[in-house]
Amino acid sequence: MADFNKILDAGDYQNGEINMVVEIPMGSNQKIEWDRKVGAFKLDRLEPMVFAKPTNYGFIPQTLDEDGDELDVLLVTDQPLTTGIFLKARILGVMKFVDSGEVDDKIIAVPADDRSNGDFYQKLDDLPPQLIKQIEFHFNHYKDLKKLGSTEVKSFDGLEVAKQVIADAIARWPK
Repeated sequence: MADFNKILDAGDYQNGEINMVVEIPMGSNQKIEWDRKVGAFKLDRLEPMVFAKPTNYGFIPQTLDEDGDELDVLLVTDQPLTTGIFLKARILGVMKFVDSGEVDDKIIAVPADDRSNGDFYQKLDDLPPQLIKQIEFHFNHYKDLKKLGSTEVKSFDGLEVAKQVIADAIARWPK
């Protein structure tokens, strides 16, 4: 399997576009993670179905968040996307998030070429308020049943904050 971190870069984030790789399809309870040491996707665990992902979930290549993993992306689409595909995505904003005391922010994006929605989503405020509530609820509670630490959604911020989060994660990558 190809090593996404050698083939793809983070994309043209300064102009609002990123490269991303899908790990978990929307609606899945499978916690699939890219293992950059092995160069393959692995099934880390199965979550309770009540905590299936509200969006597609993936990462931006050649980035590291403060938790030591690639920077996460929540990709909004009408249907689930397949694990392992990569695409260009348009940045809408960022969900500032803390997981067990570690910063674990999530970039919120849509496909750069989304003809199914007429490219309707151009900024975070364009997303349905109910979807934002579902995302917030999911990430505030997905560890509740396991009692494996605490999670807290701190805020939802727009494009400029997201770009800074991405820039910081790119700067961490070589280290």
